[in-house]
Amino acid sequence: MEYTYLNHIDSPADLKKLPVTALPAVCAELRDFIIRELSHNPGHLGSSLGAIEIAVAVHYVFDTPFDKVVWDVGHQAYAHKILTGRRERFHTNRQFKGLAPFPTPLESEYDAFIAGHASNSISAALGIDLGNNAAAKKPHVVAVIGDGAMTGGLAFEGLNNASMTKNDLLIILNDNNMAIDPLKGGITQYLVDITTSKRYNKWRWDLYQMMVKWHLMDEHKTNRMRRFNTNLKTILTRQPNNIFQGMNLRYFGPADGHSVMDLVRILQEIKNHKGPKVLHLITKKGKGYAPAENDQTTWHAPGEFDVESGQRSTDGGGDIPPLWQEVFGETLLELAKENEKIVGITPAMPSGCSMTIMQKELPERVFDVGIAEGHAVTFSAGLASTGTIPFCNIYSSCSAPTIISFTT
Repeated sequence: MEYTYLNHIDSPADLKKLPVTALPAVCAELRDFIIRELSHNPGHLGSSLGAIEIAVAVHYVFDTPFDKVVWDVGHQAYAHKILTGRRERFHTNRQFKGLAPFPTPLESEYDAFIAGHASNSISAALGIDLGNNAAAKKPHVVAVIGDGAMTGGLAFEGLNNASMTKNDLLIILNDNNMAIDPLKGGITQYLVDITTSKRYNKWRWDLYQMMVKWHLMDEHKTNRMRRFNTNLKTILTRQPNNIFQGMNLRYFGPADGHSVMDLVRILQEIKNHKGPKVLHLITKKGKGYAPAENDQTTWHAPGEFDVESGQRSTDGGGDIPPLWQEVFGETLLELAKENEKIVGITPAMPSGCSMTIMQKELPERVFDVGIAEGHAVTFSAGLASTGTIPFCNIYSSCSAPTIISFTT
């Protein structure tokens, strides 16, 4: 299909040649391209539709691949792949000898680190940032974390390390489910405008330097600087601290993650700020395609579908054999009905492993612990120590569910 802009973007350098006013049209073309491609070559639809503006803005503002961008979870990165020279090969996505379903450095220099499921971006990006400290020209390092990856414990371990280490990491939180701070009307955008503006940040820096001169602040104590910034912003905006600010991470947001021109402006304003920082964006999974917006679980990875009608190929019935995970789901429910000690545990994959079958009939005996495989297994072990019989479902590297059953 012919696109006005997309057909001529073979790298982020081509994207940067466009005026910022053309970026909404680029996003619209990317959205159409992804929907049409995935309609006949199934993949992760909803997550990537929700992260299109983020991908466009990041590649427009940062100098990739010199600047490093770590995507997490990996299935929100289709727009990133398309913008970085893989458009013509995108029809091979998830196919034998085709494009990988997730970012991998083995495929492209634009993929700074491998990420599937999940929560590793902050730790990896922090390592990349600190590892480049001795470079003559240090690259910017960005971690784009979202689509549930913030529920993983590793993400918070990375945040904790970032909060007490001298670094310039930018963490972009793609929040497509629950806002840490509510997004309400124009006042929120007004606060974002203030705290990301050059005028505000110059005033903040001048005030900090003045306090250093008066010996009220030690310029060598970065944690004091972060606390100073947090307390100053709290006073100016009358917003309570959130978890990021509580960890002395500089926080911006929440902002509209689908306003690409605003994203460009914000990223341009904050990219050179020193110290670790978090940009919190509110997005909608499945953005721009009504069926995916209205049923986000089904359209996370919907299989083949008709673009115009939204009819999925599996909706039509017929003699389609049951999937492996469906057999597992039905069998688990049968076993659970026979033995009240049996419970199910899944790390944010109830539909993918068909544990939804048991969840519908025995909801009190199914535990979805979020994208936290390590916790899921250890939690299951704790349950097993009490005589409970947990069935813990973990996705393997070949994207098929692996069942771990604990017994005592």
